[in-house]
Amino acid sequence: MKFLKKFIKWLAIILGLLILTLYITDTDYLIKAVRTVYLKGHTTAYIEDTNQFDNRVIENGTPEPWPNHKNYNTVKETEILNKINAANGTIAYVIIKNDSIWFENYYDGFNENSQTNSFSMAKSYVSGLMGKAIEQGYIKSLNQPVCDFLPEFCDGLAANLKVGDLSSMASGTNWDEKYYSPLSITTRAYFDDDLAKVANSLKVVAEPGKAFKYASGDTQMLAMVIEKATGKKLYDYLTESFWKPLGSENQSLWQVDSDTHDLVKAYCCIASNAKDFARFGKLYKDHGKWHGKQILDSAFVAKSITPRFKASPEYGYGWWMRELNGKHFFMMRGHLGQYVIVEPEDNVIIVRLGHSKGNSNSVGAFFTDDISVYITEAYKMLEK
Repeated sequence: MKFLKKFIKWLAIILGLLILTLYITDTDYLIKAVRTVYLKGHTTAYIEDTNQFDNRVIENGTPEPWPNHKNYNTVKETEILNKINAANGTIAYVIIKNDSIWFENYYDGFNENSQTNSFSMAKSYVSGLMGKAIEQGYIKSLNQPVCDFLPEFCDGLAANLKVGDLSSMASGTNWDEKYYSPLSITTRAYFDDDLAKVANSLKVVAEPGKAFKYASGDTQMLAMVIEKATGKKLYDYLTESFWKPLGSENQSLWQVDSDTHDLVKAYCCIASNAKDFARFGKLYKDHGKWHGKQILDSAFVAKSITPRFKASPEYGYGWWMRELNGKHFFMMRGHLGQYVIVEPEDNVIIVRLGHSKGNSNSVGAFFTDDISVYITEAYKMLEK
């Protein structure tokens, strides 16, 4: 009994000293990381982690359900698709043809209304909000200096940083995109309760606007710019600009850093479902129009889905591009394999949500093999 008491005493002392050290070294965000992710058996953020964080509601207006195609669900998944869905933990797979639901299926206990984490698909929404802010005159242009909104970026190379550089991932900052390292700035940003402090600590170490380098911090800075420019919280701006006008069937949630600071995790973390995510892909497919009404400037849409840099043909402004099987796709992409994939010539949208994108933990400019499979197998199904 004495041994047990001593053990508990020393364990409490060690834990106390550890926690004190975390606060002294400004790494106390790790406490939240351990509590919300690591103790739950995960090594990184996961698609159902929304309720572990503070959130804000993205309201929907009048729901506009997608119509079903005349050939709705007349074809089943291919054998290859079934295998990858099982291996990677797919929870939603939807094919939209000619703006109608041609195929849909949900797995692992999820359904058409289940809310799961968008991860970096949120970046496309933030870029779209930038376009809306330019259209409405809150931001002068893609070339307006970030310094006009964020005074921390007014000196040295940072003085050359433009708003459009943030959307096109060309900030030149020292952001390090590492998802599986507990000490990376990416991990800090996910768990820290003061995201503005994290973003404002970034340093511009390379000439902005010269080259693509995938960095979630760019989108976080862009969100701060938009909020400063519009005077609106980003979740409210998304509600009024896109979520309601596009007839979303469900309200959504957007994670914030804390109730105190109330800043969205702009680079990620919109909790919604496959068919509501698909609406943003349709908006861009239709050149910014929704039911004939211009929701987003068509010139901005075209620029967004065109590569900014010849050396990086995979990225435009908030959107990815991929050539496959003689076809051109643009897409929203998120950690662990969240995808809205659009082929405008064929009028096809493919949505896949799930727990994993396979064996690869690569991030940034690398297209993992699963994307090709989801596209190829969808087209096989469409050809039957």
